[in-house]
Amino acid sequence: MKKEDKKELITINPTTGKEIKRYHLMSDEEVENALAKCQEAFLDWRLVSHLERGKIISAIGEGLKENSEELSKLMTQEMGKLLKQSKQEIELCASICDWTATNGPDKFKDEERDLPNGGKGIITHSPLGIIYGIQPWNFPVYQVIRYSIANLMAGNAILLKHAENVTGTGIMLQKIYEDAGLPKNLFTVLKISHDQSDSIIEHELIRGVTLTGSPAAGRVIAKKAGAALKKTVMELGSNDAYIVLEDADLELAVKTCVQGRIYNNGETCVAAKRFIVVDKLYNEFRDAFVEQMKRIKHGDPTDKDSKIGPMAREDLRKTLHEQVEESVKNGAKLLCGGEIPEGEGFYYPATVLDNVKPGQPAYDDELFGPVASLIRAKDQDDAMRIANDSEFGLGGGIFSKNEKNAIELARKHFDTGMVFINGFGLAQPNMPFGGVKNSGYGREHGGFGMMEFVNHKAVMKLKNK
Repeated sequence: MKKEDKKELITINPTTGKEIKRYHLMSDEEVENALAKCQEAFLDWRLVSHLERGKIISAIGEGLKENSEELSKLMTQEMGKLLKQSKQEIELCASICDWTATNGPDKFKDEERDLPNGGKGIITHSPLGIIYGIQPWNFPVYQVIRYSIANLMAGNAILLKHAENVTGTGIMLQKIYEDAGLPKNLFTVLKISHDQSDSIIEHELIRGVTLTGSPAAGRVIAKKAGAALKKTVMELGSNDAYIVLEDADLELAVKTCVQGRIYNNGETCVAAKRFIVVDKLYNEFRDAFVEQMKRIKHGDPTDKDSKIGPMAREDLRKTLHEQVEESVKNGAKLLCGGEIPEGEGFYYPATVLDNVKPGQPAYDDELFGPVASLIRAKDQDDAMRIANDSEFGLGGGIFSKNEKNAIELARKHFDTGMVFINGFGLAQPNMPFGGVKNSGYGREHGGFGMMEFVNHKAVMKLKNK
């Protein structure tokens, strides 16, 4: 494996800008040893029944709840989300464990089929081996739970390269997994460099790779994995459009769209980002939306009065601010926010841009922070055209009192993996999660994630002639 000059991983508290902790990078020998031990653990785990796997997964969910206070504080300290939202994240993760433990065994039951010549066939879903996950910082527990729990139920083993700034969260998760009874080395956190990560993708023991990150990172990782003939799942960025039709409940739409833009400090792949409002309601929506965004108070994420905390890293704030400035330079109108506040911490205010058009970052790109893009549409058809006029396709939303029409638009015309009707939400344990276009491919949750990295094996007993 190649080595970078970097020797440590450093976590920084975005609320203060001060260092939390340093972690030594693993040596190449330590990485190789971790891979070997993970493979040994897999060879035993693949033979454990789905019911027994489910019991341990259920215990992991209980462990998350039992450690909620400590884990929530660590998440907030490492990446800046509101403390109450850290707790909500853990609740979601526990429910994913419960759903998987309950439904997983049935999903993996063998299927018998009669063969055309009168023989019998069995379809069995066998685990592949070690699944390597490269995960981001914005939902530091959920992103890990999402892929690891499904694959543990499938019988696979897990390696995790977590984002540097949430290294502590990854390490704590490993302890929770093992305390719940998961065999040692079956879930392993790797403290490694990017160069070491590239070598792991190519390693013969790695059977699948999953990434949550930017489209640029997705292209790099998918290319490396593809060259090594490794299957991948990619959950990438997005620029989710929320459409407000003329028969919408305006009060509900405004309130929900504000929530959808600022949740998790606006640093959510499936956040509401572009707000496409038909001409008839545009001015009224804009005025009410801006008024509510102006009241959003940023501050210490452990303070109950704060509505948004700091951005996770200083460089992310810099990039977001540059996108806002570039959009204004190209014709967007700043209605509120848009200025970096003085003082410590990586704060950015709730910001609204009007007159958003193609050619502006606010229209074309993902703004990963509390910045909303307002776009005027002529009518329903124009709104849907604008919504789909994006390289991304993760989520989206429609506000209309005619729910039948909204559902039809979502089913037949919205080119995304997920659509919310008259609401904003994140993942649902029993529904598929994932996108299309530059938002990636593959699905997680709802049983779909359990089947991404398995061998659908055909066992056939042909009828003798």
